[in-house]
Amino acid sequence: MNNNSLINTSGIVSKIWAFCNTLRDDGVGYGDYLEQLTYLLFLKMADEYSRPPHNRTMPIPKAYNWGSLVSKSGDELETHYSKLLRELGGEKGMLGQIFAKSQNKIQDPAKLYKLIALINAEQWVLLGVKDKGDIYEGLLEKNAEDTKSGAGQYFTPRALIKAMVECVRPELNKTIADPACGTGGFFLAAYDWLTENTSPDESQKQFLKYNTFAGNEIVAGTRRLALMNLFLHNIGDIDSDSIISGNDSLISAPLSTYDYVLANPPFGKKSSMTFTNEDGEQGKEDLTYNRPDFWVTTSNKQLNFVQHINTMLKTTGQAAVVLPDNILFEGGAGEIIRKKLLETTNLHTILRLPTGIFYANGVKANVLFWDGKPAAKDPWTKEIWVYDYRTNIHHTLKKNPLEAGDLEDFIACYNPSNKHQRKETWSESNPDGRWRKFSYNDIIARDKTSLDITWIKDKSLADLDNLPNPDELAQDIIENLEAGLESFKAVINALHRK
Repeated sequence: MNNNSLINTSGIVSKIWAFCNTLRDDGVGYGDYLEQLTYLLFLKMADEYSRPPHNRTMPIPKAYNWGSLVSKSGDELETHYSKLLRELGGEKGMLGQIFAKSQNKIQDPAKLYKLIALINAEQWVLLGVKDKGDIYEGLLEKNAEDTKSGAGQYFTPRALIKAMVECVRPELNKTIADPACGTGGFFLAAYDWLTENTSPDESQKQFLKYNTFAGNEIVAGTRRLALMNLFLHNIGDIDSDSIISGNDSLISAPLSTYDYVLANPPFGKKSSMTFTNEDGEQGKEDLTYNRPDFWVTTSNKQLNFVQHINTMLKTTGQAAVVLPDNILFEGGAGEIIRKKLLETTNLHTILRLPTGIFYANGVKANVLFWDGKPAAKDPWTKEIWVYDYRTNIHHTLKKNPLEAGDLEDFIACYNPSNKHQRKETWSESNPDGRWRKFSYNDIIARDKTSLDITWIKDKSLADLDNLPNPDELAQDIIENLEAGLESFKAVINALHRK
């Protein structure tokens, strides 16, 4: 990308994003704005593809295409736009999925007209794939920063996703799934890795575009953003079937198995459904998934995702999954699942993540890497390698965000090209080494087969001369209080339900 292209791209982002501030006075938040942008961008690009030199036949009815919008203004535009959204939501394929349950959130016709004019002024198809994608990814990240909307829970730090993909190293003509795909971050990182590190022939390019990826996202608005994100990155097409299902992936056994599963399932331990009682009051009821292919029945959503992801994986497949700390130490169903995972798969690596890298506060998480295996008499896991990137590490979203370089040492230790030639950086003489190996026997001898393993001394507790700065301490206190409040809320909700 040359400098002019970069300036042009950032200029477009600035123009489009600045307009959101105008709309916020009318109560249109970032999320609603991004959704409206998605509808309009999609229609504009479909219009460009229908013209020379592409001359493609588009599945969009003439009465509701881009031309029908730019020819109207005032109340007529607002009425037509609302009808267009409703009609296109009933169409098939990616088109219908992007417009499913869509509504006009921009009530002022003059502002809607201005936004359409802004988008009409650019030739989006002429922008390179990276440019279009970078614009949209930038908008998604801005949306995630709006913590009040809760959009951050669908946004995994891109530096972390990139590191996970670099460790897994996906191959061409293999399938990649994510059962809770949010805005599609794992798919895009895998796509970028494949296009940058391989030389696909024509049939491999087609497989990459139409057959490589499969996901689920139950939140309609987030699924819409994911589909648009993929489309802008050249994955799928306007008239192709949607590669992201709106079904709850946990409800039933997967229809297919996959070569890779990359995921960051939603935070929050309980699976629940909302109901209204006879007095008209809303309540929540714990959901348990009675799946015969699961090892154990539980209402813990995270544990259900671990079990589900394992059923999605081919016996030659690889999984890399972001999971909260409770998965590593919880008793009962947690212990059963950990033991089964160690026995039936090769759970070879755990990356302990620092706090302050997710938009949801107070989250303590890890990445678990495991390989699918066929049935066998003896446990498949022989040893687990743990990389502690948490103790004495301090990140914050604004002042010290997680960046790709921060995980380079982990990737080098992981040794993706040959996992059998790993070397510990921990030793008796180097007790602060972050990379350490534990045998299967070490692990199963631990209370509840706990995988919550630490060995490095926390300097903030031991060295009073080297305390973290007050900002970091304050952030830690806030995160711990918020995590505690969440736990209290869960207890109170459970008591109300009894």
